[in-house]
Amino acid sequence: MTKPNSPALTVDCVVFDAAGRLLLIRRANEPFQNRYALPGGFVESGETVEAAALRELKEETGIDGRIDRLIGVYSDPDRDPRAHNVSVAFLVAPIDLVVKAGADAAAAAFISDWRNVRFAFDHAKIVADACKLMGQ
Repeated sequence: MTKPNSPALTVDCVVFDAAGRLLLIRRANEPFQNRYALPGGFVESGETVEAAALRELKEETGIDGRIDRLIGVYSDPDRDPRAHNVSVAFLVAPIDLVVKAGADAAAAAFISDWRNVRFAFDHAKIVADACKLMGQ
């Protein structure tokens, strides 16, 4: 049986604290090395997208969270220069606020000036869509 040539499945998390700061990582690796990005990554085989989002959030930022709602699905074939990756993005409520960078993150922090950040991938669109859902 031939394996289908399908896009990879990824997840992204939009996490705001009570002060309106956005949780971002600074990417440790290419593409977009040293640029700000949302916490997220690849879904593992046998894992739900919800579980993957919370796992990636914990691995990259040390934060535990709770899925609040789906923001959307982002499937532009050119959104990631490495390959065609489809992302499921969630609005996540933080359970704790102690940030510790890990996994693929060179740094992680809640950023107050996030509107002026130059994002990796299509993360600016994901954040804008999250803000619309939240009425901001």
